[in-house]
Amino acid sequence: MLNAFAQWSIRHRRILMALTVLMTIGFLWSATRLEIGTEFSDLQPSGHSYIDTNNRFKAGFGSENLVSIMLEVNEGDLFEPDVLAAIKGITDGLRKIPGVNPLQITSLASKKLKSIRASTYGIESQPLMWPDLPSTPREIAELRSQVIGNPLVHGRYVSRDLTAALITVDFFDHLIDTESLANDVKQLTEPYRSPTLQVRVVGEPVINSLVLQKLPETMRISLAIVGAVAVLLLLAMRTYRGMLLPLTAALVSGIWALGIVSLLGFSLNPLAIVISFVVSARALSHAVQFTSAFEQERLAGNLEPESAAVAVLSKLFRPGMLGLATDAGAILVVAATPIPFLQKVALIGTIWIGVMLFCVLTLVPLLLSWVNAPVERARVRVYNRDTNALMERGLSRIADMVNHRRGPAVVLGACVLLMLATAYYAQGIQIGDASPGSTVFWQDSEYNQDAAAITQRFLGADHLFVAVAGDEPDTLKQPAVLQHMSDFQREIGLFPEVAANVSIADIVRQVNVSLHEGNPRFADIGKVPEINSELIYTYLASSDPGDIERYADTDYSNGAIHLLLTDKRGDTIRNTIARLEDYITDHPLEGAQYQLAGGVVGVIAAVNQVILSTQVQSIALALLVLFLFCALAYRSPQAGLFFLPLVLISNLSTFAFMAHYGIGLNINTLPVAALGIGLGVDYGFYIVDRVRERYLVSGDLRNSVRFALATAGRGVLITAATMITSMLFWFAFSSLRFQAEMGLLIALWMAVSALTALVLIPALILMFKPRFIVMQPPIEAKSTPPTDTAGSASFGDNKTVMCNPKTS
Repeated sequence: MLNAFAQWSIRHRRILMALTVLMTIGFLWSATRLEIGTEFSDLQPSGHSYIDTNNRFKAGFGSENLVSIMLEVNEGDLFEPDVLAAIKGITDGLRKIPGVNPLQITSLASKKLKSIRASTYGIESQPLMWPDLPSTPREIAELRSQVIGNPLVHGRYVSRDLTAALITVDFFDHLIDTESLANDVKQLTEPYRSPTLQVRVVGEPVINSLVLQKLPETMRISLAIVGAVAVLLLLAMRTYRGMLLPLTAALVSGIWALGIVSLLGFSLNPLAIVISFVVSARALSHAVQFTSAFEQERLAGNLEPESAAVAVLSKLFRPGMLGLATDAGAILVVAATPIPFLQKVALIGTIWIGVMLFCVLTLVPLLLSWVNAPVERARVRVYNRDTNALMERGLSRIADMVNHRRGPAVVLGACVLLMLATAYYAQGIQIGDASPGSTVFWQDSEYNQDAAAITQRFLGADHLFVAVAGDEPDTLKQPAVLQHMSDFQREIGLFPEVAANVSIADIVRQVNVSLHEGNPRFADIGKVPEINSELIYTYLASSDPGDIERYADTDYSNGAIHLLLTDKRGDTIRNTIARLEDYITDHPLEGAQYQLAGGVVGVIAAVNQVILSTQVQSIALALLVLFLFCALAYRSPQAGLFFLPLVLISNLSTFAFMAHYGIGLNINTLPVAALGIGLGVDYGFYIVDRVRERYLVSGDLRNSVRFALATAGRGVLITAATMITSMLFWFAFSSLRFQAEMGLLIALWMAVSALTALVLIPALILMFKPRFIVMQPPIEAKSTPPTDTAGSASFGDNKTVMCNPKTS
């Protein structure tokens, strides 16, 4: 059937090529309209209770779009006219940035921060520094005194040492302009920066905006990788077609995939750009195998291009299709994770791999069928001739090692020890971020330096809120509810991961203190709801609409306890959530319920929980897909088990590396883990099929292993060396840490996969002699391999292996 399909394809190659050109032009037009952008909502797990809580209350209590701006003086304190003017200027200017929620701008210069005083003239509730700035030394001294005496401000919006002030601002999801946000904030703050005043900015919207600003750099690195791949292919394949055809296959498949994605209305997230190179690597890998096999067919049988193309397509279509099907199935498993971003990545990756069934497995043989020039005339002479000899010697040494009497046992023993060691170290992998700050950027980046400075001054800038959902209006004025919240906050304050916390209970207690001339003995909740109502009313005197919304809704049925965490590492978030859940379970609240969890940390906590719960499931499903596809393709359950060790070694080695170097398993690295299932096994398919092919001719299993390493093994080496080198470009040149780490992980995965395919697969074949490889009787068994120097692949031991022209 495959031979008939191959002959039909080559016979109708002109029609197929014309259709390919027309479709490529159409998809190219569509791909040029593909949007590149990011939506934070895509990173939120659907159906998770934390996300439901966040979406229900984020409009008032603060969303994941919170941005923090810190002004820090180098000498003295911030109570200087120019520093106070800078605070006011930035606060007022934030209202002009697109997407800002004007009711969620809080700073020393906003109307929300107030001073409450009781005097003989009555009770006064006045903004600290609104609408006018203090203009005299006396007014500035009074402002300093009011700030120090107000625990809702001192330590939260003004640092304890009075050298820094914090401005927080929230953005509407549907109005935020992510692409221009970082530049807008920079333009606003730039006039106030000076040698004596530093301005630092952090927040998830800022991260996403900075990533978009790095797109030109990403494109430059991408072009450099394409150039490097072209040079490496030219040096390794030694023919122009060996360079151009794999690149053409990768380019056409990319155009088709991106065109289809654009037609479906999807956008390409910058976080997924490195993943696109992983998928493109599959196109290069299969194209290299086809091109190498084509040259071997022509050399072995002196065949015409059309005949050689038919032979290559009929022989390699099955392992190629099996490899692509495994890749598609493994990445499609990621779609089971209820995170829209990962579902889109899985769908895009599946589409991309799907189009390779034609753009690589069929298109490359079609193009090769027009290659009339002899292999010798097409050789490129700009390479070092020792490169090919070195490759042959290396493959020869591997063949000698595994063909040694004890070679398979030694290889298997070493692999078992490697699996045990990597499994032990892989247990330490971190779910979520493994380092403070943002893992998108390097630790010494400006953003992470700003985050560290804000954390140092204000003991945390990563926001989490616990919602208090009441059963009826005015629930938050009930003494029992407010006291329960106050006790909860006192317990929270003991958590080492929590830097600060605040709620409406703090407002009630602080107003009560102010009404009693600052006596801390009166920092209590009112005994009846009416007293608490009056205390809240006093705080809201001279307020704008929305000033209380950060702590309670308009009818006081729902409120929030706000927490600032020291960082958002996976362990920090996990420990905090666990402690909160334990307290809520052990201390039930009558008339209301605590609901976890909102804010950016609440969203990240939900993501981490989903990844933790689906990690084993996703890997197990991917392995099941591999088992089923292999069992069906080779019509043997034994084949389904045969390739699992390759995948396990690749996965465990990469996870151990991640654990050792502090790379967390998060939303960025999870797709790479799924793709690794396919990466770890593709190389093995070609090795196995070449062993089967040779065994049918010679009946000698060791000779068949040597032949497979000389032919398919060469393609494995070329592909692995090319892609490993190119992936390291991300690690060497990208200023985005997540891109660099993903490139490094992919390079490691490919290196381990290639090594296991070249060493472990032959060892398994020789040790266990699997029936799906040796079950068929050889067509032509000989005591010694055929010798025909025209079609031989020579090794260092002067033995030769070749393709029989009649069976090739």
